[in-house]
Amino acid sequence: MKSHLKSRRAFLAGSAAALATPALAQTNSTYASPFENSTEVERDPSEVVRHNISSFRSLDWRPYFSNTNNGAILVDIDSRALHYWSEDQSTYMLYPTSVPVSEELTRRGRTTVIQKVVKPTWRPTPNMRKRNPEWPAVVEGGAPDNPLGPLALYLGWTYYRIHGTHDTRKIGRRSSNGCIGLYNEHITQLFEMTNVGTQVLLI
Repeated sequence: MKSHLKSRRAFLAGSAAALATPALAQTNSTYASPFENSTEVERDPSEVVRHNISSFRSLDWRPYFSNTNNGAILVDIDSRALHYWSEDQSTYMLYPTSVPVSEELTRRGRTTVIQKVVKPTWRPTPNMRKRNPEWPAVVEGGAPDNPLGPLALYLGWTYYRIHGTHDTRKIGRRSSNGCIGLYNEHITQLFEMTNVGTQVLLI
């Protein structure tokens, strides 16, 4: 029995490491976009990010949720990580994320997933257009330069999403205008596991 528990712990630890390490190492310095300034970063995007790796750790759901009905997503803005627990608590996933570039653009609190969208259309908010008037008014879903990537979870707050990104420089950085971004392979996994009504907490 002890050996069984030991091997299970080793498997879980190995799985978490396998999930986190390759994703944190990804970079893409050749990303091209038809509109400039689509990615706001606090440093040279070619630099390796190390400062948030120590806080990229497993968490228990209990301090943050009273239950896991419909599943639960916790986004930790400071550690730039997204945690997911399935309703029956048999599945726990941990993903690196991009987070808002400033406190002004950051929203914290409780909401839910209200819509799941394949090939989401991207429209900059009025404030984004004011800051960047050269940006297009719309980028159609499925376009290779779409800032929302292939999939998006729409939250109960207007304009806020958890979505993929083709610009992998964003992950692990303060780089968004309010949304939470994931690598495309990770949003694909999360999209499959979540439901409309999944609980979301940003801290």
